[in-house]
Amino acid sequence: MRTIRNLFAGVALAVVLATYHTAGVSAADDKDGWVPLIKGNTLDGWTVRGNAKWKNENGVLIGESPGGQGHIYATPELTDLEVKGVFRVTSQGKSANSGLYFRANPPADKPDDYPKGYEAQICHSQDAFTGWLWKPGTPTGKASKMITKDGEWFSMRVKAVGPDITIWVNDEEVMKYKDEEYKKGFFAVQCHNDKMTIEAKEIFYRDLSKH
Repeated sequence: MRTIRNLFAGVALAVVLATYHTAGVSAADDKDGWVPLIKGNTLDGWTVRGNAKWKNENGVLIGESPGGQGHIYATPELTDLEVKGVFRVTSQGKSANSGLYFRANPPADKPDDYPKGYEAQICHSQDAFTGWLWKPGTPTGKASKMITKDGEWFSMRVKAVGPDITIWVNDEEVMKYKDEEYKKGFFAVQCHNDKMTIEAKEIFYRDLSKH
């Protein structure tokens, strides 16, 4: 009887661990308050804006731009926050330009246009490169150095508490800035240039307003 109980207990534990793995959640992430934005192999919880094409392949969010820019917004609307993920950009055209947005909102009059909010830049072919803080059309907080390039995966983490905004790339702090213009909004991923691809995986967030 004990052997049967142990067998059932083992099966139950395996099911729980498999569920966490499928959703992209580890026990440590869940314990520390990290919540996954990419769940399974679907786009549940995401809203597409603009002309870019989006899909989820085995837990990797993929945006492709065969004919124009676009953004994909995640559901949670937050004030104080932390968000992290792993990203890669490639291009068959002139350059690849993307970004991880936070406290961002689609413009009410043109919801397919560029978000109103903050952007942690992802681009390796211009002066205001990956790790810079951007506001709509404007490089705002300077990154200390560029440590990534097209075709390679890299990690990015952003923390925004009140006016204090910090960006890490590959676990190295590259940008720290104070700005109070945007106080609340959504996460979004950008696919900016034509003939480019953005890939994103392991995106998690924490609502720091609850701490």
